[in-house]
Amino acid sequence: MTLPTPLEMMGAPGSPYTRKMRALLRYRRIPYVFIQQNSPEAARRPAARVPLLPTFYLPDAAGEVVATTDSTPLIRRFERAFEGRSVVPPDPALAFLDQLIEDYADEWLTKCMFHYRWYHEADATKARRILPHWALTDVTDEEIAPLQKAIGERQIERLRVVGSNDATAEIIEGSYRRFLRAFDAQLQTSRFLFGRRPGSSDFGIMGQLSSLALFDPTPSALTADASPRVYAWTEVMEDLSGLEILDGDWSRPGDLPETFRGLLGEIGRFYAPFMLANADAIERGAELVETEIDGRRWVQKPFPYQRKCLGWLRDAHAALDSEARAKVGGLLEGTGCEALFRD
Repeated sequence: MTLPTPLEMMGAPGSPYTRKMRALLRYRRIPYVFIQQNSPEAARRPAARVPLLPTFYLPDAAGEVVATTDSTPLIRRFERAFEGRSVVPPDPALAFLDQLIEDYADEWLTKCMFHYRWYHEADATKARRILPHWALTDVTDEEIAPLQKAIGERQIERLRVVGSNDATAEIIEGSYRRFLRAFDAQLQTSRFLFGRRPGSSDFGIMGQLSSLALFDPTPSALTADASPRVYAWTEVMEDLSGLEILDGDWSRPGDLPETFRGLLGEIGRFYAPFMLANADAIERGAELVETEIDGRRWVQKPFPYQRKCLGWLRDAHAALDSEARAKVGGLLEGTGCEALFRD
């Protein structure tokens, strides 16, 4: 189904998923207009059933405009609606790996993003002072102060949702440091994850890094020091509208460098055991996810949406033909990610 343009997208600069989708639209050269969250323009649009950022206003099957959220299915919908400059590799095995890494960014790196922003006092202070001003600049300091206080208190209280606490802080921060090393090594061999053009996973990673590398002071300083390459890559990813691409710019499964498997190893070390433990807790009706990640105890409330994400990945894996599944299996073997798809 074709979609009318310009697309209407409501979001906020501090939302990594907003930055993910805005960068993707720029790269794909899909016309859009950006509507600021909490603006009069946003108030005139229909509300989403689950208020997530970004929100797109798109026609449903009956032609009625509805508020639509969730970046991953939106990317696939735009793949069907708009030709050219695809962000899904044509090889089925690579397309699956692209989906896996995008989910890692959306569901694990986002833990790093939210943790750093609200766990450390310097980061929380910057965030609560600036975030409200993205929608409100024409107010006095006295008028904005209650909103700044309320946002800070609400978001800090929500740290428990992503599993950030004193017991898990070192796991989360250690995973980000290890990700930086692995991703830096990958970028030294390939401009993007799957060759000389970006996949949806590149935009998923970039979205989280727009906060981790570019906004929040603690991880930003860490990123600039540990990997100026990743810092610069994140800024460049914001607008790739001028990047000219060819079909041959996609890698082939046999050409992926060893650094790619190194990144998969980090995904298998942190994301995979959490996703499995979370799904197990939900299936057992447990009140807590309790497991060990990277040799340390992890505990948090179960998160049903991430159980759905694992189900979608398993469905995609089951849908691969035997040749593609063998290619995927060869790349995942020994990384820890293969545990996600065992019977």
